[in-house]
Amino acid sequence: MSSIGLLILCIVNSSAQDDSVKSKSTGLDTLAALKFFESKGLKVDSCVNSNLYFEIYKWLNTPYCYGGETGKGIDCSGFSNKIYQAVYGKTLEGGSRDIFTMVKPINIKLAEEGDLLFFKIWKGQISHVGIYLQGRKFAHATTQAGVIISDLDEAYYKKCFYRAGRLIR
Repeated sequence: MSSIGLLILCIVNSSAQDDSVKSKSTGLDTLAALKFFESKGLKVDSCVNSNLYFEIYKWLNTPYCYGGETGKGIDCSGFSNKIYQAVYGKTLEGGSRDIFTMVKPINIKLAEEGDLLFFKIWKGQISHVGIYLQGRKFAHATTQAGVIISDLDEAYYKKCFYRAGRLIR
């Protein structure tokens, strides 16, 4: 278990009388985040990088806005870039097709938390990107629901999935 995951478990266990535990520095309700991810079948306490999950949690339900990169609206590449900047200190430039040029394609069976997933949704071209979590789940910004967690086994994503990729630089 990562040291952050252990710290969060300690915080959660030490405040059993509270329904939530808010970090004073981030305002993040860690217990709510843990419960949310658990409801999606994701185990944050056994993940490789809990920072990735908590950063994604901050963006959940942010509305979609083409070209957006703020809490008022964000698109899939903007979301991926914001997560990569916050969690890994790396910048993803451009749209989903541009980001694809920055990765080494990998087999989806080898995908790890934080790898990028690419989809051909519009005109048979790479037109969507998301961030792999675990158990075939991924986070992304959708035009219909904003930032959400989805499953690669959903019929729509199964049909449109193109490749997984790991950032080269």
